Amino acid sequence: MAGRDPQMSAVPTPAPAPAPAAPAAAPVGPMVFVRLKLRLVAGNLRGSTQRLLGFVFTVLAAIVLASFGFLMMAGLRLTSPDLAVDVVTVLFTFLLVGWAIVPLLAFGLDDTLDPSRLALFPLRTGRLATGMFAASITGVWPAATLIVTLGAVAGLAHGIGAVLLGVVAVLLHFALCVVLSRLATTALSGVLRSRKGRDVLAVSAIFVVLAAQLPNLLLNGGLSADPQALLRSLASVLRWTPSGLAAHAVAGGGLVALTGIAVLAALVAVIGWLWITALRRALVSTDASTQGAAVRDSGGLSARFLPYGPLAAVVGKELKYARRDPRGRVGWFAAVAVAGIMAFSINDGSGPAGVGLAVAPACLGAAMIAIQGCNAFGIDGRSLWMNTVVYGNDRDWRTDLTGRHLAVAVIAVPLLLALSVVAALLAGNLLWAVPAVLAAWGVLGVGLGMGALTSVWLPYTVPERLNAFTGAAPGQGGIAFAASFGALLGTGVLSLPILVPMGMGLTWVCALAVPYGLLLSWAGRRIAARQAFARYPALLEATSAAT
Repeated sequence: MAGRDPQMSAVPTPAPAPAPAAPAAAPVGPMVFVRLKLRLVAGNLRGSTQRLLGFVFTVLAAIVLASFGFLMMAGLRLTSPDLAVDVVTVLFTFLLVGWAIVPLLAFGLDDTLDPSRLALFPLRTGRLATGMFAASITGVWPAATLIVTLGAVAGLAHGIGAVLLGVVAVLLHFALCVVLSRLATTALSGVLRSRKGRDVLAVSAIFVVLAAQLPNLLLNGGLSADPQALLRSLASVLRWTPSGLAAHAVAGGGLVALTGIAVLAALVAVIGWLWITALRRALVSTDASTQGAAVRDSGGLSARFLPYGPLAAVVGKELKYARRDPRGRVGWFAAVAVAGIMAFSINDGSGPAGVGLAVAPACLGAAMIAIQGCNAFGIDGRSLWMNTVVYGNDRDWRTDLTGRHLAVAVIAVPLLLALSVVAALLAGNLLWAVPAVLAAWGVLGVGLGMGALTSVWLPYTVPERLNAFTGAAPGQGGIAFAASFGALLGTGVLSLPILVPMGMGLTWVCALAVPYGLLLSWAGRRIAARQAFARYPALLEATSAAT
């Protein structure tokens, strides 16, 4: 090249400096998952006073429960050894069953329970399972459970050797609770993300709540005059379960304790292996909740019996919500279950007789069904803004509320009829079903009118979550409680003109119950429609909060 110095071409070009070696990746151990969970908890509390107060209340409740449980278990040393072992066996069983069921109810609320959230982590399944186990035992309630179960060592064990073996048995039982919980949530994670799976879970949860009332009903019904005998028979059935083995290992010591510990260790190993297998399958399986469903005719029953228009559209939409939304079915089933328990409890022959034995359960079921409409617009959420396209006056809002109430009546009227017949049969007089169902229909109308008012005065957002037991968006829990309690209280007060004369023996008043309920539901819709048209922006804001 012209003008280039020949001596410069002879200068060697220095070699580039070698790049610094990348630091070796630190192994991901269980403590990483523990710190991750603690940071998630701290981040969830940041910036929300209500969540912080709720967390403080949870911690205090866990401390109180742990202290009371430990002292109660330690106090078993003052009772007979056989009775103490029976109590610990039953309590350990309840804890094991609770650890298996309660996380299923929290599915969709706590993302750490869903293994699909961890599918992108570059970790082997065994290491991932170890981290998830460590995260599962991190928290106030796992610590409270462990403290309560350690109280059994103070109440049952005698001698240093028995104490050491008892501590090992308690730790193995606690580990069994955790791995069984993780196995249940992991194996059912794909099903719980689907609508049918959430429906089954919601109904199963109601059955669990009803089963928890079974001992109380048996005792009140006189089926067991000796609670210790009932406890003894229950503990004898649970003797060879994992919880029974753990309780006898704590109390027995020696060869009995070693045998129980060996069996518990084997169970923990087997269930842990099943959990890892289920976790490996869940991480590579297709999410069933994203698969398309078959499209069916959207006309429904409302198109057959109602003229085409906004009223039929609202009725059809609400009936589809009732069929598809698990949270609605939970409320319906809970209302029937609570009314059924009341009908069974008050007809044990120990209380007063009369038509009230059939009227009271039917009216309670009607009130519980009606308060489900205390937040009629919450389930629409952000899509409520589309109502502005067609709702130009309060009459349109009144039509919307009428359609919602008509959809509820389509399901509630025959349901309350069946409930009244069952309550009358339990009361011993089938003719009592007539005043019972008329009073229940009247209470339903009153409750729908109150629900229309609270839907406009106290609206809140219904979270779009997988769990069927979610109530309101963060920060709106107080509004949700006020709406439900206010609707229930108002329904009870406004139903007194019908229920009080019937309670005094004036059964003919039931003939006025249905017109009275229709009148109050019409008045509630009319007032609520005017309020909704006037304060539509506030209504839309309240039902569109971030979840």
